[in-house]
Amino acid sequence: MVDCELGIMKVDFSKPKRKRFGRSNSQGGEIRMQEVVDFSGMSLDTLPLTTNINFGLVYKLDISNNNLQVIPESLTARLLNIEVLDVHSNQLKTLPNSIGCLSKLKTLNISGNQLQSLPITIENCRALEDINANFNQLTKLPDTIGFELVNLKKLSINSNKLTFLPSSTSHLTNLRHLDARLNHLRSLPDDLENLINLEILNISQNFQYLDALPYSLGVLISLVELDISYNKISILPDSMGCLKSLRKLNVEGNPLVCPPPEVVELGLDKVKQYLSEKMNGAHQHSSKKTSWFGKLKKYGTFNSSRMTQVEREGYLMPGYRTIDGLPSLRSMDMGMFSPLRIFSPKNYFTR
Repeated sequence: MVDCELGIMKVDFSKPKRKRFGRSNSQGGEIRMQEVVDFSGMSLDTLPLTTNINFGLVYKLDISNNNLQVIPESLTARLLNIEVLDVHSNQLKTLPNSIGCLSKLKTLNISGNQLQSLPITIENCRALEDINANFNQLTKLPDTIGFELVNLKKLSINSNKLTFLPSSTSHLTNLRHLDARLNHLRSLPDDLENLINLEILNISQNFQYLDALPYSLGVLISLVELDISYNKISILPDSMGCLKSLRKLNVEGNPLVCPPPEVVELGLDKVKQYLSEKMNGAHQHSSKKTSWFGKLKKYGTFNSSRMTQVEREGYLMPGYRTIDGLPSLRSMDMGMFSPLRIFSPKNYFTR
């Protein structure tokens, strides 16, 4: 089997064959020998570490779709050059502390396990760009994760039991995609203004838990898609009128009173206009809003002028309606609970 992206043949250890390939570094210089090792879908309870694999040469390790309950500390400590680690769909309850040794790791897929927390040593994986921790039992993330994983671009933590995101999350300045739907979130960090590259934010389906959004949401200057559907939000912060890049908004299933339903039904541009005018007329009456008004002007997000044609065509979920408590099963797309949908590359917004 050939990895199309890398042009490297995967090694299937159900057969006594293995092949190495040379791979140049990012500068096109020295060629290093590397391997892609694939143990996926072999119904393994333990890993056959007695094989003659030089784990120091492994670029990508796929041990997904097995029955593994433990990843040996000794294994991860030997994966000195690994960049992609895929352990999804096992029975892992913990990750080894030695994962912190993976200084070159860029992509980590730990979805579909039974993890309740992540080892704090994961903060040492500073090259990480993509974490997929969907469908676990996470109740918290490491407190300082945002201070350390400075290269993280995508964080997928949907279908867990998170009640909050650590305040350090707001320091993930390179983050572009945050998916925290289907949790128990009660709030978001107050200071989101450092997420200057965030383009997609999905905090939908936290149901009766999430009832408010922080005012700093209006400073997310790169935000293109926002899904807050099926929560308990009654008021959108008027700072959202300053989201100049916003093209898609889903508010379905919230008991919104501000903006009122008649404004919501007119579409995204009218919602943004309503909130912008509300902020423009009321900011001097509140010291908190005055402070944020200055920040919004600093970031160039406040603009009460006419909306562009693109903004007028922004998408707002049709058929808006308020509900009390949980939505009925008939009103929900049950396909969103399918692991196939979550693990699919097309599991998020389509452009």
